Amino acid sequence: MEKKPRITVIGAGFAGLAAAALLAKDGCEVTVIEKNEMAGGRARTWEKDGFLFDMGPSWYWMPDVFENYYKLFNKTTSDFYELKRLIPSYRIYFGKDDTIDVPSTITDLYALFEQLETGSSKNLESFLDQAKYKYDVGMNEYVFKPSHSVMEYFDPRLAISGIKLQLLGNMRKHVHKLFKNDRLRKLLEFPVLFLGATPQNTPALYSLMNYADLVLGTWYPMGGMHKIVTAMQKIAESQGVKFIFNTEVTKIQVKNNIAEEVITDKSSFKSDFVVGNADYHHIDQHLFDKPYRNYNEKYWDTRTMAPSCLLFYIGLNKKLKNILHHNLFFDENFDQHAEEIYTKPQWPSKPLFYACCPSVTDPGVAPAGCENLFFLVPLAPGLPDSESKREEYFNLLVNRFKDLTGNDISANILFKRSYAMNDFVADYHAFKGNAYGLANTLKQTAFLKPKIKSKVTNFLYTGQLTVPGPGVPPAIISGQVVAKEIKKKLKKA
Repeated sequence: MEKKPRITVIGAGFAGLAAAALLAKDGCEVTVIEKNEMAGGRARTWEKDGFLFDMGPSWYWMPDVFENYYKLFNKTTSDFYELKRLIPSYRIYFGKDDTIDVPSTITDLYALFEQLETGSSKNLESFLDQAKYKYDVGMNEYVFKPSHSVMEYFDPRLAISGIKLQLLGNMRKHVHKLFKNDRLRKLLEFPVLFLGATPQNTPALYSLMNYADLVLGTWYPMGGMHKIVTAMQKIAESQGVKFIFNTEVTKIQVKNNIAEEVITDKSSFKSDFVVGNADYHHIDQHLFDKPYRNYNEKYWDTRTMAPSCLLFYIGLNKKLKNILHHNLFFDENFDQHAEEIYTKPQWPSKPLFYACCPSVTDPGVAPAGCENLFFLVPLAPGLPDSESKREEYFNLLVNRFKDLTGNDISANILFKRSYAMNDFVADYHAFKGNAYGLANTLKQTAFLKPKIKSKVTNFLYTGQLTVPGPGVPPAIISGQVVAKEIKKKLKKA
């Protein structure tokens, strides 16, 4: 019997899970080594006193990406969890008694735009038509390219697409050209916060996120976002993938330019191929000896990182009023907060923030009569982090939340847990404590991102710091891209 190729995957985040399952499906013997106690990477869970918190991603966008992945294994989303569309999608607070509930239907969306700016629905139709084109081309062609070289994009058909994709324009100009109302502009610029850059520095290509948001909709897997992780782990295990948790990789031993052995704090693994799904910078600078590193520290220090964030997971002993599942607080100056993230890094003076209350949709994530709540504040990566600073911001958020929603939670907090830069470093070796990877600026798009290829011939990188970029759907696609590249290499061997 022919010996199966041995694959070791470092890290059980979404990209690692996807790559592992597909390589096992193709006949490889796959082992996933995970530093933490469960799969999911940043999408871990935390349970306390009957509350279940998703510690990381909370927005379920691009449902087609998940469905297409499951189909590769003859499964469908409903085989794993009930997917519920949120109606309305989310609420934006611009001030006290000044909110917009973002509709889940196009008809209601056009009506909202007309209400705020006469004639804007026609511009919205044009904007979303362009965004759909970008989504269709971007998500079906661009994101599946390994981006080894710029030559992958020298295709006449893609060149024409590139012009229509507005790779050289930016989101701020694109949105402001079509819409004058400040609230509508903020609504359309909001999704780029997930991409880790200001609207001025984000290519207009990424209006495809508006299509994902406003047309494809905002969803929620009943039981929590970790249901996706559970589904992907089940798929991987059904293909024969072996998982090893609470085990940290400490070195990748290279001989004759081949990664011969993956060494952990407990044992070692000989491999024919290795996939790196842990933090790219950590693998590159700390697991490989210097001759085998793709980049130097100067390279990493000059990357524009997406934000880190300050999170609070809060258990409340009462139900909240006037709150949706997703709530964005844009009552302070967006550009000032962005400047304090990207231009003059500092703890923000008047931060925008996000509040997620999944128990509004899913009673199973909190005890009866209680509420599951978390706050998130985007921060510049690499800031000094302390308990006193976290507490200062918690008090600020509680007061703002009370003023804007009418919910005073100060006397109803059963417990709270904070999570910020120091935790991202400790749990994930996250470079500069980032939460979302690299910013999707023009100079860090496609083939300009850190390469999936390594100097080591049998090693490839995957995940949010390489192509196609940050976010759950891109991470799943990143795993698919790497699995396909390894399959090609194994055929040639």
